[in-house]
Amino acid sequence: MLDPQAAARGAHTKRMRPLLGTFVEVATAGVDTRATNAVNQAFEAIREIHELASFQQPDSELSHLNANHGQWIQLSKHTLRLLRLARQMTEASEHLFNCTLGGMIIEHGVLPDHGGDFLPIGCADDIELAPGRARLVRPVRITLDGIAKGYAVDCAIKVLKCAGSSWGWVNAGGDLRVFGDFALPVAQRRADGSTRPLGALQNASLATSSAGGGLNPDTPGLILAGEDQPESSTPKAGNAQTFSVISRFAWRADALTKVAALAPKSQRAERIAHLGGVLIEE
Repeated sequence: MLDPQAAARGAHTKRMRPLLGTFVEVATAGVDTRATNAVNQAFEAIREIHELASFQQPDSELSHLNANHGQWIQLSKHTLRLLRLARQMTEASEHLFNCTLGGMIIEHGVLPDHGGDFLPIGCADDIELAPGRARLVRPVRITLDGIAKGYAVDCAIKVLKCAGSSWGWVNAGGDLRVFGDFALPVAQRRADGSTRPLGALQNASLATSSAGGGLNPDTPGLILAGEDQPESSTPKAGNAQTFSVISRFAWRADALTKVAALAPKSQRAERIAHLGGVLIEE
């Protein structure tokens, strides 16, 4: 629901569609043709990211890269940008966020196995980037699920702004970004299904992830500690925790929820702040 401040600004256009493995909501000011076109263009931008960076789809650019380690693969600007951001965050977080552990997630039955031998986990150096192309040094399986949804939200926001929208938001199943002279009330949905009001979000992004408690069919994600991290890094089954992070960009907020889930409790807030976010714990 919109708060009184938002309602006072007049009517808005809001649509919802299934994308990115969830339901995506796009909203912007106005109810005219311009607003409708802006929302449709935003959904098209999200659909493009979904098709390029999907681990689940065997014909995506990401799957093509994963299936041909050692070879330079021509990639779109969006896939290259995602790989660059993912590699940078993997390095900066000291592999608490790790985009190379797709093989381990396959072994847990959460991601599909498209064939071929693979390592369960790798490191940032397994990804080599060059203008217009990328190469995997070893047979790792890159998964961009930790940032692709947030990146798609950011791309959709850019489309809305370029279309002349003065305010609005994009919400992709836990990855939310709001822009303009407008504040949207938000709440944190906890692992037990309860909600916690967090106030209002304005000109910022918010992402939420849960770890521990086993797989939830409503939110079928999996946060795993790497081989060089202590088992205590991952919240145990039955002890589910929810982590929310506020940041400027949705991709960064999305990635930092994974860092929060795996960082030692005493270091979480400091690590998230160092990487460009603000941590909100249960």
